[in-house]
Amino acid sequence: MSDGLNDARAVRVAEIMTDFRNLQHYLVQIRATPTAEEYYLDGYSLLRQCTSEAQAILQTPFASSTPSGTGDLEYEKRQLKAIIVDAAVRRFRCQRAYLRANAGLRWMNSRQSILRGEKPNASHMAALQQADATLRNELMAMTDAYVENTLRAADAAQQKWLNDDPSLAQIQQIILSQQ
Repeated sequence: MSDGLNDARAVRVAEIMTDFRNLQHYLVQIRATPTAEEYYLDGYSLLRQCTSEAQAILQTPFASSTPSGTGDLEYEKRQLKAIIVDAAVRRFRCQRAYLRANAGLRWMNSRQSILRGEKPNASHMAALQQADATLRNELMAMTDAYVENTLRAADAAQQKWLNDDPSLAQIQQIILSQQ
């Protein structure tokens, strides 16, 4: 039986898809131009990985498990719930890539600030190693729970309707099944 919340679900789909679109827009605009010697450094590899993941998310087809319906409100409810779950998983994956890319950009800016256009030499080593360690520590702190918390906090601050959003465990299970 329909619960009268399909309009709220439709709005939620639009909200999640707007967040997803904004994250995708940001991720595809990342431009890093490392030298041949820098190409495989952790931060630059991370930035390439994040942009590749954003592309992969876009290429993943919608996987609805809801059977075709007759156009009734109950079918609409099931379909909207399925879309919310799919969109929430995509948004989660993009948010994770976005947060990781920001860490990579901070690393890149730190590295550029340390080097100031010079080639790395012994006088830079301690500072470069510190920048590398900072990047590793930031990435270790970016757990799935942290990523979900950033999304939930933003949604709650905007007083969005979250009743049908999947839990972190559901998101993780779906991502695992897609690999």
